[in-house]
Amino acid sequence: MKKAIEKFNRWLDYEDLDNNLRSELLLLKNDEEIYEDFYKDLEFGTGGLRGILGAGTNRMNIYTVRRATQGLANYINKHYSKADSENKDNIPSVAIAYDSRINSHLFAMEAAKVLMGNNIKVYLYSQLMPTPALSFAVRYYKCVAGIMVTASHNPAKYNGYKVYNNEGCQMTLKAAAEVYNEIEKIDIFNDVKMGDGQLEMIPNEVTDKYLERVKKESTGPVGCENLSVVYTPLNGTGNLLVRKILHMIGVQKVSIVKEQELPNGNFPTCPYPNPEKKEALELGLSLCKKLGKDADLLLATDPDCDRVGIAVRHTNEGKDELRLITGNEVGILLLDFICQRRIDAKGNYKKMPENPIAMKTIVSSKMADDVARHYEVSMIDVLTGFKFIGEQIGILESKEEDFRFIFGFEESYGYLSGSYVRDKDAVNASMLICEMTAYYKSKGQTLIDRLKELYEQYGYYKNDLIEFMFEGAAGMKEMSDIMNRFKEKLSLQLIGKKIVQIADYQTSVRRILGSSGHCDLAVGTKPIDLPKADVLEYVLEDGSSFIIRPSGTEPKLKVYLSSKGETNEESVYIINEMKKELTEFILKKN
Repeated sequence: MKKAIEKFNRWLDYEDLDNNLRSELLLLKNDEEIYEDFYKDLEFGTGGLRGILGAGTNRMNIYTVRRATQGLANYINKHYSKADSENKDNIPSVAIAYDSRINSHLFAMEAAKVLMGNNIKVYLYSQLMPTPALSFAVRYYKCVAGIMVTASHNPAKYNGYKVYNNEGCQMTLKAAAEVYNEIEKIDIFNDVKMGDGQLEMIPNEVTDKYLERVKKESTGPVGCENLSVVYTPLNGTGNLLVRKILHMIGVQKVSIVKEQELPNGNFPTCPYPNPEKKEALELGLSLCKKLGKDADLLLATDPDCDRVGIAVRHTNEGKDELRLITGNEVGILLLDFICQRRIDAKGNYKKMPENPIAMKTIVSSKMADDVARHYEVSMIDVLTGFKFIGEQIGILESKEEDFRFIFGFEESYGYLSGSYVRDKDAVNASMLICEMTAYYKSKGQTLIDRLKELYEQYGYYKNDLIEFMFEGAAGMKEMSDIMNRFKEKLSLQLIGKKIVQIADYQTSVRRILGSSGHCDLAVGTKPIDLPKADVLEYVLEDGSSFIIRPSGTEPKLKVYLSSKGETNEESVYIINEMKKELTEFILKKN
């Protein structure tokens, strides 16, 4: 508490402190509020910065953004000399983009000033842009890094700052640790260099080139002119580019959710602008109902347009209804669809390459493994976070084999086909989803019909997610305590089934347990060949499993549930029983 108060007083004593932030500090009512704002520095991790807007070292404001950018600039100038630069001006360069959130443009400009003050050229989008467009700009201009100012799908009180490497991929563990070390050396008020320098606005032609590259991932004519789409950008960045790509593939009937069409960082109609959540899609679903059979598909992109959620119209036992489809289900459908189209490719459409590769995160559906195996596609599993998929694409590119990558996805509604960017891309995904929906419509099917066929072919896999909020300093400690409780006190039996595998990604060891299920009778161990992470995985004797981890971007503990049953009902039952027992264990106070 003492250090937090000292930091608070130092901020108040700083003569040049922004007036709005000073006023905010003066409104703090007690030591507990001061502590929350100052008890730590906003952490820079592999996702960059993300936090609540406001005054203080633990908040997103111009000073924490400047400090982080100075650390990034020091890292760049240490690793990239003029001689190493591929930039035509012979100095390192960084691309910057920003979304519709409160202060996003301000933070982008502050970051640009710091970079220019450190003799680094800046390429800046002149209007808000999706995250994948930032990744594209980094690669297009051969920048050494990129900055995307966004807090993705978090509530309006948040903003953030994602950092990309020279491949257009979010910084992975080693580089992010180096930047963090540089940031730690910097005094927030005294050590930041700001100035004017080389600033170039990114022209519209670069955005056009990005869209052209997205279009190259099209699966070809599938009847999109007969598709009716409802689209909502959730007051974010997707409005212009998603509509353009749909026009480019022939979708002629697009209805926009007017209340969510224009950028608005307050997100007045969806306080939690996350397309994973039905609440954020309510206005879109209402418009679909109003349009009736003139709406085949609902698309909803998150504020920085790297993720997309969908609902489809489907007739069930004679009754017309709108069905939400989960991120896992969309990933499975797209993998199957892309494989079908590549195998049956005609003319100039993309054919299946030799030794094709797909990728997914460890928390995504195991059903995708079966689909990939059916099409003789190798599946690579990576840690949670699309940056690890981007990293694997980069490894392929270094061997001139990135053409082997056909599709990657994560359960949280992120998808990508093609190696032109190194992050999930909702512009790309919206195009593919529309083509897929139109393709099955031309055959008299909906996506629900095709999903049912896939379940009948591969088994009834089900996935679910339970989340627990733990805000503030006390919340961080509580999450840590719960993770330790899982390691030390969880019974080796769940829903009446033995736990037969325990994987600790922090120690990189997977334990295979003996038939009695006791730890001391473990029959073997296997190394986990992935970067260390605060993740625990438990596998039951019937193949069901769950993974638990603290979120890297929100104050949440996430539990990912997976089951496979002989019938849909059996699989759902297993999921629900696991949910009950795990929730009871997590909320237990001792």
